[in-house]
Amino acid sequence: MCEIEYSQQTKEDIDNLAYWISEEKGMPKTAMKYVDDLLAAIKEIAKYPTAYPIVRNVSIIMLFGMNVRRLNFKKYAILYTFTSEENTVYIHRVVAQSMITGI
Repeated sequence: MCEIEYSQQTKEDIDNLAYWISEEKGMPKTAMKYVDDLLAAIKEIAKYPTAYPIVRNVSIIMLFGMNVRRLNFKKYAILYTFTSEENTVYIHRVVAQSMITGI
């Protein structure tokens, strides 16, 4: 299994998502479950980092490089890169799929 590193923006993405579900939608238990499931999906990336497709979106490539990959999780996209030399998965962002072109 690979090491997982989270960008500061990813940490904020997850915190904002949890807050939105818990406080804005009034569903704290759902927020906890959603974040737990999201983190489990990220752990799956660490097991099989090359299993998910490389992104071909030019704006995403410009932000994160040529080898950025994407795992869709419910209505969100987890954007990450894998470095085989370091055996590390770097999570760049967790964003709503509808917002993917706007980041």
